Amino acid sequence: MTRLSVNINKIATLRNSRGGNVPNVVQAAVACQKFGAQGITVHPRPDERHIRRQDVYDLKPVITTEFNIEGYPSEDFLQLVTAVKADQATLVPDRPGQLTSDHGWKTRENLSFLKEVVARLQENGIRVSLFVDPEVDDVEGAALAGANRVELYTEPYATLYPVDREKAVAPFVQAAEAARQLGLELNAGHDLSLQNLNFLFTRIPYLKEVSIGHALISDALYFGLETTIQQYLACLK
Repeated sequence: MTRLSVNINKIATLRNSRGGNVPNVVQAAVACQKFGAQGITVHPRPDERHIRRQDVYDLKPVITTEFNIEGYPSEDFLQLVTAVKADQATLVPDRPGQLTSDHGWKTRENLSFLKEVVARLQENGIRVSLFVDPEVDDVEGAALAGANRVELYTEPYATLYPVDREKAVAPFVQAAEAARQLGLELNAGHDLSLQNLNFLFTRIPYLKEVSIGHALISDALYFGLETTIQQYLACLK
């Protein structure tokens, strides 16, 4: 089964644009799980422009599925993730102030650093996923770093999908096969949508998890949150 983890960053972005606590990110997380989501993802950035550190602490008690926290593994991030005992930490190579994740780790170039971080998180009982481009070399580096999983950065797939879906998915299938042969479990995320998710799933049916935020929350404006989550779940069957 491929799990759907809903990234609720955009809920926090909307809240922060007005101040106060509407919409309420904790309430949103509870609703997502009630409507069938099998995980909640957040990406607390240093500038707290969407999810704040306090949100992470507030969310932990209500997560009954799986809590996935994304971020660059700075000391502050590592302390936060271990303090709340996240189920999974997804490590991204984002620069400070970056608008959104737009590339994966060059795992071999950062191998020593990643080994240290991965070991530290795993010692605290946290599963570690490394955000990587669909490159076999980067997948192999993730295995050398001791990661449990890789998350394939799927924006290139989503961009090319309307033009040539077979060409779009080919490098992801290759990277996924390499991960499986190396004993790495596989996640995917970034710009996945109702239009492109099912095709990716049919070509890589052994995905463990997809993390979807922007498109899902946007679709919920039209269809409602419950209906939207059910539509995304249907893409994974």
